Amino acid sequence: MNSIKETLAKIVFLLVACVSILAVALICIFLFANGIPAMAEIGLGDFLLGTTWRPSNGLYGIFPMILGSVYVTAGAVLLGVPVGIMTAMYMAFFASKRTLRVLQPAVELLAGIPSVVYGFFGLVVIVPLVDRLPRSNGSCILTASILLGIMILPTIITVSKSALDAVSQSYYEGSLALGATHERSVFYAVLPAAKSGVLSAVILGIGRAIGETMAVVMVAGNQTWMPKGLFQGLRTMTSNIVIEMGYAADLHREALIATGVVLFVFILLINLCFSLVKGGEKNG
Repeated sequence: MNSIKETLAKIVFLLVACVSILAVALICIFLFANGIPAMAEIGLGDFLLGTTWRPSNGLYGIFPMILGSVYVTAGAVLLGVPVGIMTAMYMAFFASKRTLRVLQPAVELLAGIPSVVYGFFGLVVIVPLVDRLPRSNGSCILTASILLGIMILPTIITVSKSALDAVSQSYYEGSLALGATHERSVFYAVLPAAKSGVLSAVILGIGRAIGETMAVVMVAGNQTWMPKGLFQGLRTMTSNIVIEMGYAADLHREALIATGVVLFVFILLINLCFSLVKGGEKNG
């Protein structure tokens, strides 16, 4: 009887796994079957390196959107990663139990806030603040970077704290035994030991930032020109797809799907980096 139950359980789990794999496979087939022909028709160089996006004139260059996604993601990482890692270290080694009872739910709440709410916050609070700076119209790279930096904090804090908590206590105690202070023990003994987990947190944060759409649409300005400065508006790849997919047709629609293929490749590369980091952690 037990063997029959085990066999049925294996079959059920196998079917569930197959459904998951099938869903991913169908998404890949849809993207590449519609996107690759569009790239071939437009020309791979003109599509990826073209600087003008004007579908009404047959111009489908997405290089400004690629740069926009890279710039905004890089800005979010520069702002969010130090704050996230420092917060994780504070929660793991410096915060009192009373403070932790407040911080932990706050971080979890940040993770559960919908992106459109973040977008409203950016539109009402961050955009007017940035607009006061010289030569800034508020909706620009800096605004989007600040907002995305806030949005990736829960991912970085949660994963980094788990990595720090997983480090053996012997690292910390050994450092103290050699005469190091509490702070030096945390920064120079525990943090290096958790570097693989912290790097994983950063990579996951990058994936979160580059795939974000709604919040960026609301604060980035959405201009399709080449981004030339911190205080200029821009459009990311995800924003371009969301804004124009509703009315696109024929080659225009296929070009947007091809943009999704490029974004998909970016996400695959990020996941590959995550897998390599985790593999290095296991081998270490």
